[in-house]
Amino acid sequence: MNFTKLHALGNDFLVIEDNQELKLESLTETTRLFCDRHTGIGADGLILIKIIDREKSRVSFRIFNADGSEPEISGNGLRCAATYLFHYQKVPGKIITFETVAGERTCELTAKDGHRYELKIEMGTPKFSSRDLPFDDGSEHEQIVDYPLSINRKTYYITCVSVGNPHCDIFVERFFPARIEWHQVGQELENHPFFPHRTNVEFIRVLNRQEIEVLFWERGVGETLSSGSGSCAAAVASILKGLTDRKVKVWTSMGPLLVEWDKDKVYQVGPAELVFEGKSFI
Repeated sequence: MNFTKLHALGNDFLVIEDNQELKLESLTETTRLFCDRHTGIGADGLILIKIIDREKSRVSFRIFNADGSEPEISGNGLRCAATYLFHYQKVPGKIITFETVAGERTCELTAKDGHRYELKIEMGTPKFSSRDLPFDDGSEHEQIVDYPLSINRKTYYITCVSVGNPHCDIFVERFFPARIEWHQVGQELENHPFFPHRTNVEFIRVLNRQEIEVLFWERGVGETLSSGSGSCAAAVASILKGLTDRKVKVWTSMGPLLVEWDKDKVYQVGPAELVFEGKSFI
């Protein structure tokens, strides 16, 4: 099977074109094998794209986490898929409309430097209710802001946002001294019974009204160096709590993403880069 590997600020994906209507069962196992960093190619996830209408630049987008599960959407994954399509001239123009499980998402090419592409993506309208996330503690919530959630006899105040997929945000004054500590908290939150579909987790440190710094624990993956949807959720949570302005620079482990909450829609601007192409014998 032919593939192309790309990354968006260290969040890496394998992009495959769906030319044969691959079945979910085989995709789940293929993703696990491909994404294994010791016995496979190595990646945080696998992206399956299919061109629906080349002239209108409409493309079907599906993504699978390293554990084989299928999330609704990925901001970094969309930028990687768009980079692949623009680089190989699979679609005309500078705008692509992706059809995802979470709905349509538009991606615009804003700059190019060699194999590195800069892209702006419309990430949809954020949602906050317990039904939209989903979040189930036995009650209905219009918003979940600073909700006290207990894990191992310690209380964490969480703020939850959906940007097409669920996110649980924790604000900290300083990051954990040891990686194993926030990994443990991230894993506990990801699999907490109040999140029936599990959740992504962000640990946020507000630097000023225009900048935040974020650590990412992704559902079905674990620690990632960056996250597009996670950056959007972290920025929206910061804005929702009145901690930042509506345009936020999100610092990830490998550089910044720009997120703007403009009226009802959220937009992100950031890079994606081709790494290599190949053929797998797995």
